[in-house]
Amino acid sequence: MPGLRLSPLDRAHRALNAKMVEFGGWDMPVAYPTGTIAEHLACRSSAVVFDVSHLGTVRIEGYYAKAALQGVLTNDLDKIEVGRAQYTHLLNDQGCVLDDIIVWWIKEDRFDVMPNASNTDRVVSAIGGVDVTTTRAVLAVQGPKAKDFLATINKEFADIKKFSVRQINWRGVECIVAGTGYTGENGVEIAVPNSHATELWDAIVESGVTPAGLGARDTLRLEAGLPLHGHELSSLITPLEANLNWVVAWDKSEFTGRGALIKQRESGVERCLVGITTPGRRPPRDGCQVFSGETQIGITTSGNFSPSLQHGVAMALVEPRTQVGDAVTIDVRGTRLEGVVVKLPFIAKK
Repeated sequence: MPGLRLSPLDRAHRALNAKMVEFGGWDMPVAYPTGTIAEHLACRSSAVVFDVSHLGTVRIEGYYAKAALQGVLTNDLDKIEVGRAQYTHLLNDQGCVLDDIIVWWIKEDRFDVMPNASNTDRVVSAIGGVDVTTTRAVLAVQGPKAKDFLATINKEFADIKKFSVRQINWRGVECIVAGTGYTGENGVEIAVPNSHATELWDAIVESGVTPAGLGARDTLRLEAGLPLHGHELSSLITPLEANLNWVVAWDKSEFTGRGALIKQRESGVERCLVGITTPGRRPPRDGCQVFSGETQIGITTSGNFSPSLQHGVAMALVEPRTQVGDAVTIDVRGTRLEGVVVKLPFIAKK
């Protein structure tokens, strides 16, 4: 499609007959011929590899790099150390989420900040740094057997612990490997220079790992109750409404949006994020009204069929009086789906 950015692995995806779609300004694989459900289940039972090169990488370096991030982002880097990763938020002055971000702390004075695809320019404007997205590919290898397959390629890849970050030499190039992901399963994300991206992709696939597209990545993250920016998080939704209070370091010095969040914490939220399950194969979708009896109490932010549970699941922003176990209905194009409010996640994170 004209005007879309291409992954360094674009030819590899097309050689595998991937179905390509626009996502965040990129032309990316949504599924391979096996299909989204098969790819999803492969991640839950074995291992898959996603191309997530559309995610941004903003590099912050220098003596003041840490202070620059501390003064803007919600979480506290003093909770971690060099060689660790941290989930955090970039807020606007109203305390709403401009982006949710993973920070890779690579060296004392070097951080790789990983924004969502369409938010990279926004993050650079807020924190500075250099956008190095176009210099690398990022491969996410996820699943209970991910480390077993990776060990056949490079034992150091398999040794990465959850939320650890390490520079690893692979076939003469420096890769940055982090114990992060977006599926609820164990695994790693590998940033590899463009020059060796296809070579590493091929090695991972040849080891027995199943290629998976963004369709499966979305159903996996939904089952794991993980938020997606533009759905559970946005410039109109705060971390407190999304039940992500732990991302906010209240005792840290000033960061953008802190004052607004303190006011909301004191007054209480007017809506909160919950999970809803629905019977049968017809899935709820995002943007559907949620009812208690005939009273609308909220709206779904994400919804789909759960391949693991074999029924519908949704996340929704609803009135805070809503309790786990409450019966609700979801209006899907004029048809009411019966549902039950449940505790998130739908599938326990590994």
